[in-house]
Amino acid sequence: MIAIIISVLSCTNTLAQTRHATKTAVNDTTGDEEDEKANAELKSLVDAQYLNSGSGNNYTEAIFKSSRIINGQSIENIPQGVLEFRLSHRFGELQQGAETFFGFDNAITRIGLNYGLFKWLMIGAGRSTYEKEFDGFVKIKLLRQRMNGGMPLSVSFVSAPSIQTLPSQVLAPVGINYNFRDRLYYTNQLLFARKFNTRLSLQLTPTYIHYNIVPTSNESNDEIAIGVGGRYKLNNRIALTAEYYYRLPFYSLNGYTNSLSIGIDIETGGHVFQLFFTNSADITERTFIEETTGNWAKGGIHFGFNLSRVFNVAKHK
Repeated sequence: MIAIIISVLSCTNTLAQTRHATKTAVNDTTGDEEDEKANAELKSLVDAQYLNSGSGNNYTEAIFKSSRIINGQSIENIPQGVLEFRLSHRFGELQQGAETFFGFDNAITRIGLNYGLFKWLMIGAGRSTYEKEFDGFVKIKLLRQRMNGGMPLSVSFVSAPSIQTLPSQVLAPVGINYNFRDRLYYTNQLLFARKFNTRLSLQLTPTYIHYNIVPTSNESNDEIAIGVGGRYKLNNRIALTAEYYYRLPFYSLNGYTNSLSIGIDIETGGHVFQLFFTNSADITERTFIEETTGNWAKGGIHFGFNLSRVFNVAKHK
């Protein structure tokens, strides 16, 4: 009798354990399904993040990841209240060979500071070693791309005056005593950009540049160029970039070539590294667009990099 009771209790215990195990397995399966669903929703939100501004306006975000594509301005502004330190470096031509360590002995540098004054307005200033040039710019957002049949692209306006400070005796044309006005240049651009999906972004940049004085009398003081740039995202941290500026034949300086640059963007926290090859040694708008001397077909290629670091310096509502 006692043996029968023990046997029944044992079976009951085993059945209870089996039911508990079955319930646990069902709960685990349900939990896994819920986790998979949550992960799928999170991925969907991340993939669509560029379409949301956080204000319910469905603005497209992160068309580019830097305020410049490579040499030229991108559609992006840095956020309001954020200060950006930007270091740009162009080495000499690679074809100079081992004598100059493939151009590393000869370099042009620009150091600049940019600030997000408002959500729609960015300002900046810098100084380049080429012709000891000081430059500044304002970038104004005019239109912003939206999703679901809204605005199909983003539009910004850039105005970038500059002044070179070299001694008159080393400037062309020779024999002219350059005054303050003669040293000024004015660049104005419209930026039209569209993000087609989470990977591909393109930008068109019509450009007008005015020289107060030009090297020869048969050259126009007003130069016109059309820039095209793009970005293709490989993963969350790395993207391929390219940029080309075509100079209109009758509205460009003589003896120069069109600027072509190919590079890669690398994001690391608060830093964005841009590594690239370009035929433009100079960095300011008027110099790399209108005064590029390198030729890709003849080996006139420079290695360069841009490094940016941002700092939150002011709170805004």
